[in-house]
Amino acid sequence: MKKEVDIVIIGGGPAGLSAGISAGKKGKKVLIIERNEELGGILNQCIHPGFGLLYFKEELTGPEYAQRWIKELEKLNNVEYLLETMVLEVKENQEIIATNREGIWEIKGKAIIFSTGCRERTRGNLQIPGERPAGIYTAGTAQRLVNIEGYLPGEKVLILGSGDIGLIMARRLLWEGAEVIGVVEKLPYPGGLTRNLVQCLEDYNIPLYLKHTVIEIKGKERVEGVYIAPVDEQGNPILEEKKFIECDTLLLSVGLIPENDLLETINIPIDPKTGGPYVDQNLLTLKDGFFVCGNSLLVNDLVDYVSIQGLLAGESAVKYIDNILPIDKRIPVEIENLRLVVPQYISFPITTEKITFYLRIREPQKNVKLILKDQDKKIKEWRYLIVKPAEMIVVNVDSEFLKRIEKPIFSLEG
Repeated sequence: MKKEVDIVIIGGGPAGLSAGISAGKKGKKVLIIERNEELGGILNQCIHPGFGLLYFKEELTGPEYAQRWIKELEKLNNVEYLLETMVLEVKENQEIIATNREGIWEIKGKAIIFSTGCRERTRGNLQIPGERPAGIYTAGTAQRLVNIEGYLPGEKVLILGSGDIGLIMARRLLWEGAEVIGVVEKLPYPGGLTRNLVQCLEDYNIPLYLKHTVIEIKGKERVEGVYIAPVDEQGNPILEEKKFIECDTLLLSVGLIPENDLLETINIPIDPKTGGPYVDQNLLTLKDGFFVCGNSLLVNDLVDYVSIQGLLAGESAVKYIDNILPIDKRIPVEIENLRLVVPQYISFPITTEKITFYLRIREPQKNVKLILKDQDKKIKEWRYLIVKPAEMIVVNVDSEFLKRIEKPIFSLEG
């Protein structure tokens, strides 16, 4: 089976939905390819509130947030979607090979948008010693089991990692009758948003063990317990101080990885700091015709940012097809005392009124300044009472500040 469209979007989660709406409203023929049985992505299993505060100015659950976008998408006759469809191959000429129950699809687009999201780190990534018993889950898998399948994965639960999904599942499992022993975090500070730390742990007196990690899993058929130990300044476990914690379930909430295997097959360069591709302010990768948005670009802390990036990617893909996205040159964006920045490049000429930059820091700090410089000349400054690694810094810069810039540098200063 063959199909030709203007824009192909791989992934029907919040980024793909907003990208489809953005491009569809400009009159382009759009196809969204989603491997699951319904649109919405991970939002469908996130039944807790807290979504949409930034974009919709109201608090929604994950499914409610997804439905807002799905309803808008279904108003557009020029936007189609294929469900339960897996992309097997992406070619450099914007051709896609996909498969579903109907057979093999050959799909040709003029531009491709990747909105494939991210995946959780597993026990295999952590290499924790021990047997291979039942009762070890990623936090996202446990979330699906409880919220969609109606299955309680365990009765006595320990959570490794203080990422947002882990914090939310601590509260969720407690509500469902499980005993949540605590959350173990290797770093000296929590990895999730402050609101989740307060609402999910502190409000329920669930202990948080900072500067600790799991060093061994005990149990053959089913988890019987784990050994945890404090870590030194280099993150190495202090084995002399290890202690045994009895539990029947271990949840892993130890970070997310942008899912970009398809990009790597067509040699699109990946930024090791973000796990996503290098992009410019239009979310165009270093290969013409390929755009990326959402958690496949970088792991976002708010779904609102994911949707905003999707809107931009859809708009930029339309400009690319219409030949109004010229690139005369690209200059890299540098950082000092920061962990990452997106976009990593500024393309000229700049065709937007503003450029949004997403930045993350290395460790919590108070009373800091974020400074945008052109070499040594200060262009703009933002002040923050407190910044945390779990919470992105998002700044909008007027394009007038950037049109004559030669060496943009973001610097964090105390």
